[in-house]
Amino acid sequence: MSDFFTKARAAESALRELFPPTPLQGNVHLSERYGAEILLKREDLTPVRSYKIRGAFNAMRKVLAARPDQRVFVCASAGNHAQGVAFACRHFGVQGVVFMPVTTPRQKIDKTRTFGGENIEIRLTGDYFDDTLAAAQAWCAEAGGHFLSPFDDEDVIEGQASVAVEILDALDGAPDLVILPVGGGGLAAGVVSALREVAPGTRVKFVEPAGGMSLAAAVAAGAPVTLPRVDTFVDGAAVARIGTKTFGVLGGIDAGDVLAAPEDRICATMLEMLNVEGIVLEPAGALAVDVLPVLADQIAGKRVICVTSGGNFDFERLPEVKERAQRYSGVKKYFILRLPQRPGALRDFLDLLGPEDDIARFEYLKKSARNFGTVLIGIETSRAENFPALFARMGERGLVHRDITDDVVLSEFLI
Repeated sequence: MSDFFTKARAAESALRELFPPTPLQGNVHLSERYGAEILLKREDLTPVRSYKIRGAFNAMRKVLAARPDQRVFVCASAGNHAQGVAFACRHFGVQGVVFMPVTTPRQKIDKTRTFGGENIEIRLTGDYFDDTLAAAQAWCAEAGGHFLSPFDDEDVIEGQASVAVEILDALDGAPDLVILPVGGGGLAAGVVSALREVAPGTRVKFVEPAGGMSLAAAVAAGAPVTLPRVDTFVDGAAVARIGTKTFGVLGGIDAGDVLAAPEDRICATMLEMLNVEGIVLEPAGALAVDVLPVLADQIAGKRVICVTSGGNFDFERLPEVKERAQRYSGVKKYFILRLPQRPGALRDFLDLLGPEDDIARFEYLKKSARNFGTVLIGIETSRAENFPALFARMGERGLVHRDITDDVVLSEFLI
């Protein structure tokens, strides 16, 4: 057995002090759809509802084994890493200082405080994560604390590799394919390192949010690069730069194995998993399941593992998720309509709507001394095919419209 896998096995054994192995569950719904054996590695069912507790615990465990007098640990995080660190601090009885952006939602702050109790202090610093990270590292150096990186740390990578250990322990043979979400790369680097040594025949696919493909950019450049802009919707995986240590493991992968998951499609996947399976996933936690349609031709008849990496979803975001899912699936559209300013014009438009069409948004301001006014309108329907028919009827009546559903600038400003 390799040295790395031996360490990953030790990390997995030590984690039993905190929680049992997370389930590896066969999913009938997905298996029947794709003609494959689809199993979900439910990392959303750890005590902190994400795999991050593994790396934080293992890194802290090894630091304390080497330096028992180290009593202060520091991290910068607005989400799952903070909660993992807080839980580990309470377990080991050490002090943790968690730096979070001022803009962090109250729910995440409260959950972190709940997990850490009196063993942690939360400091809200900076509007953006980069400012928070700089403040945490500066304070850590001054106070003599140990900084716990969320992903770019060998002990963290080793702890995340315990996911692979549990997968292999739960099966009677190696899987054909493992699909992994990627943010900073800690989980991917750990699982890949373990599989390369004990299950080299298992293929791996990597999934990043389309608005933050730092691994794909690094593979293309041959080294980590900083993305100029990142869409933060998939907050658990929205990382502008892949880790140096993690890319040291992942740098040799094929560019074709790195897949993009559009943010709106992820929303549709989240809703499907919630409504059909009763599984609550955060955006990053849905990444592995989200790319199954893209891989449909490759996975038929195969045993496929999807790592659902987290379930820390704030239900206040549910309306946004539903909205984006509807827009992705084509059953909701927004458009600007040029409407005649005369009595009965609105009634004439309403007569054009089909039996399954519903107005979800309507804003109209009558303007004096003009023959036409502008309407911002949102339409929901039950089937995407209804829209071409509606637009055709509008065209026959001479009604001019502009579809702004996919216009990022206008839709963000107006909707």
